[in-house]
Amino acid sequence: MRIGVPKEIKDNEYRVGLTPACVRELVSRGHQVMVEAGAGAALGLSDAQYVAAGATLAADAKAVYDLAQMIVKVKEPQPGELALLKPGQILYAYLHLAADRELTAALVKSGAVCIAYETVTGHDGGLPLLAPMSEVAGRMSVQVAAACLGKPHGGMGLLLGGVPGVAPAHVVVIGAGVVGINAVRIAVGMGARVTVLDKNIDRLRQLDAMHGNEVVTIYSSADSVERALLSADAVIGAVLVPGAEAPKLITRAMVAHMKPGSVLVDVAIDQGGCAETSRPTSHTDPTYVVDGVLHYCVTNMPAAVARTSTFALNNATIGYAMVLADKGWSRALADDPCLRAGLNVCRGSVTYPAVASAHGYVHVPAKVVLH
Repeated sequence: MRIGVPKEIKDNEYRVGLTPACVRELVSRGHQVMVEAGAGAALGLSDAQYVAAGATLAADAKAVYDLAQMIVKVKEPQPGELALLKPGQILYAYLHLAADRELTAALVKSGAVCIAYETVTGHDGGLPLLAPMSEVAGRMSVQVAAACLGKPHGGMGLLLGGVPGVAPAHVVVIGAGVVGINAVRIAVGMGARVTVLDKNIDRLRQLDAMHGNEVVTIYSSADSVERALLSADAVIGAVLVPGAEAPKLITRAMVAHMKPGSVLVDVAIDQGGCAETSRPTSHTDPTYVVDGVLHYCVTNMPAAVARTSTFALNNATIGYAMVLADKGWSRALADDPCLRAGLNVCRGSVTYPAVASAHGYVHVPAKVVLH
């Protein structure tokens, strides 16, 4: 198979779809890999390293899209890239379509076979291609909150861990999935007072066993979320419904009653955000204020630590990339229901139920388009 790796062009997005080591794996199996010149340069991955791994270099993105049967990316195609997609071409990347009507429509129109990292499902029911970036974003979220609490960034001027004689900041984590667990870990390590809310009692029990009385665990409800927000100095929105738009657990009225200078880091923003006041931002312009609360809603948080993120992501995605290349998309998806769950749009049909429901498309089951 001919595999293409374009350079990412989203704002401050420095990750790359394949590392030289992963290129080598694919080439060793008889596949051809074309990488856009400079795709990994920001990470210290030179064109020479890609050539040594067996890749050929392309002068620009158009050359990659023109020749590749499968495009391996990190983030969703940007407007300039959508026109380059071809019918039947495999797009293997993060897509987050439930929160993006325009992108969904464009991918439907393209006729491409769109496999979303975030909905590929593990045999244990987990999300193996989303988990690495959730780990990164969860750990980053507390670091970001700590910085945003500083006065130069618009916060109230709190040191997250406090000092002897001065209380630490109160960090509230909403959601105890992969993002939430990692956020709690860093917040505890930095000495914050931590509260985590979730409806999954087993997850709360797990956190209690891990951290004991360093963390307060609370069953999530509208009332408990509202009460926690009133005393929060920093809130981490870590809510996820796989493949679907995030529920708005934080209302505008709740935000209006939060402390002035407090911080909301909405990690769920890729899926629309878990606060009614959240809207997507970028690394170039990451924050804004609503009712005195500083909002950080960057849609590609892990790009800030692009080298760590790229290697973590490639560790997870390369196995499926090899299967897709070895078997072709139709057989690969037919053989593996976990990989099949990643199919969101296929040759003009919306194959993921939550995406179809979000945007009013007829849901066409993935099994139907494989025949």
